[in-house]
Amino acid sequence: MRKRSLPMLCLLLLTGFAARNAYAGTDQWTEVRSDHFTIITDAGEKQGRHIVDQFERMRWMFSVLFPKTNVDPALPIVVVAAKNSKSFQALEPAEYLAKGQLSLAGLFLNSPDKYYILLRLDGEQEHPFATIYHEYTHLQFSGTSEWMPLWLFEGLAEFVQNTDIHDKDVQLGQASVNDILFLRQNRLIPLATLFKVDHTSPYYHEDQKGNIFYAQSWALTHYLEVNDRQHNVHQMDTYLALVSQHVDPVIAAQKAFGDLKQLENALDAYIRNGSYMQFTLSSAAAPLNEAAYKVRALTPSESDAARANVLAYVGRKQDAQALIDSALKADPNNALAYETMGYLAFRSSDLNAARKSYARAVQLDSQSYLAHYYFAAISLRDDPSANGAAIESSLRTSIRLNPRFAPAYDQLASYFSMKHEKLDEAHQLNLHAIQLDPTSIPYRMNTASVLANSGKPSDAAAVLKTAMKVAKNPQEIAQVQSMLTVMEQMLASERLAASMSTAQATGSDDSTESKGVLRLDGTVKVITPESDEVAPPKHPTMPAGGPTQTAMGTIRSVHCSYPSIMQFQVETRKAVLTFYNNNYYKIDFSTLGITLPEGMNPCHDIEGLKGKIQYVISSDNSITGQVESITLTK
Repeated sequence: MRKRSLPMLCLLLLTGFAARNAYAGTDQWTEVRSDHFTIITDAGEKQGRHIVDQFERMRWMFSVLFPKTNVDPALPIVVVAAKNSKSFQALEPAEYLAKGQLSLAGLFLNSPDKYYILLRLDGEQEHPFATIYHEYTHLQFSGTSEWMPLWLFEGLAEFVQNTDIHDKDVQLGQASVNDILFLRQNRLIPLATLFKVDHTSPYYHEDQKGNIFYAQSWALTHYLEVNDRQHNVHQMDTYLALVSQHVDPVIAAQKAFGDLKQLENALDAYIRNGSYMQFTLSSAAAPLNEAAYKVRALTPSESDAARANVLAYVGRKQDAQALIDSALKADPNNALAYETMGYLAFRSSDLNAARKSYARAVQLDSQSYLAHYYFAAISLRDDPSANGAAIESSLRTSIRLNPRFAPAYDQLASYFSMKHEKLDEAHQLNLHAIQLDPTSIPYRMNTASVLANSGKPSDAAAVLKTAMKVAKNPQEIAQVQSMLTVMEQMLASERLAASMSTAQATGSDDSTESKGVLRLDGTVKVITPESDEVAPPKHPTMPAGGPTQTAMGTIRSVHCSYPSIMQFQVETRKAVLTFYNNNYYKIDFSTLGITLPEGMNPCHDIEGLKGKIQYVISSDNSITGQVESITLTK
């Protein structure tokens, strides 16, 4: 029976299938917690303790064998262990219940805010906890899924799953008898094809092809690992280094392993060999504390809410809602049920309903960092001026409940930046988010934004130049470059203002003398006072932090003038309103429900779009107000 992962599944709303009723039996569900894992199972306390013990031992093994992996990720690891196929099918993604799909023994759900591992405990396998080891391997290497070829991502999990953990040693990488017999009876996939299999390939979905793909991925990984250690070479390390730099998997294989035809022949001979190596690791020193495991029986309302949350993350909305209704009927104050309602509404883009559900969870003293985070994040987009104290309180609570959850730090920094207050703290929050997730380009860009709002465009530009080195793909590079251009324009404006101030101090008359405008390429263009290239502000710059108002409508007549003046109109249902800002770099732009091209230029790209405008009333009665933020919507 094959195991497979479903990375980033929670970002997809699965459609096109008939909803099934969630299993609503009366079996007792038990929760077992260790320092690093939460197990929810209907197989009883003894089995729950055994499963958490296996995960703790696996965690130790990974810390020894793969010291560069993060054995303690910031997101919680929740393992749902179903005692049989009936309870497992009530929770697995509905698309795998269709005829002809792989029969799953477990899967790994990787979302931006939670890790779920689903296990079926009644499968007949060579190793009773093979699924546990397989899915935990996916978790440990989940950060590589953006670049690691699928054959190796699955091959490593298959390699590790054939592990036996004992009190004093760990036997790792045992040969799979079933895989060997299966491959001897079937034709191997050409390596050039195997290396290019992705999540859309029939080799990853169809039963027969999928079985060949998994078995061969295991065999090739096993062969390469053994070959490296037998001959003291580092072909796998070379291959990983190449694909991590986004080299084509086939080209990387040719450079690391040599001629692929020869490798195919060597693999075929290895499969037909009569003996296979395995690795042994002493585990006598593993620091386990079984007495610290916490066990409790879940009430029917708690088990319904817990399973509803799983169903929400796998995209089975109707089944999740049915269990939510059951949970709230038994306990109207079930915070997790409201949190899951918020998640479902959020994934359906119903932000108003999502905010209300998360708010209710927060009111019920939810101890979920996600409930507090999503309530604050949605409120921040909705109306931060009306929910300011609650936003800040929930984000601080989210950080307290999970100090390693980087998005909460980033959102709190964004809130302070939007309010133009506590900017020094905002900068420290940004830096902490980057420390927790150094690969995040949005965190670095938000840091630059806070620095720009603090009047430090040169520091912002330095942050963005570092971000250019961290960017992983052309889209991220374009985003950073676009913002860096804005920062450089701000610096050019500052240099121009300083030049003009110096000229005034030396007695030059701007009304009669030429002015030198420093361009981004370092050249200076001389312009006369009659030129309109430098337009003085027509409206007063209002102080930040004042009471804001909101307008919604279609953006029209966008006009920008040098150095950073922006003016536009908004057609609402009742009137046409006019807005401005004398420094459009300080306008907070965001989107809701739409995706804009990379490197958006607000002076050219927002014409005709719908948006929510937050503004302060201007002292100039000829115009509606000074815009503070623009949220572009469908």
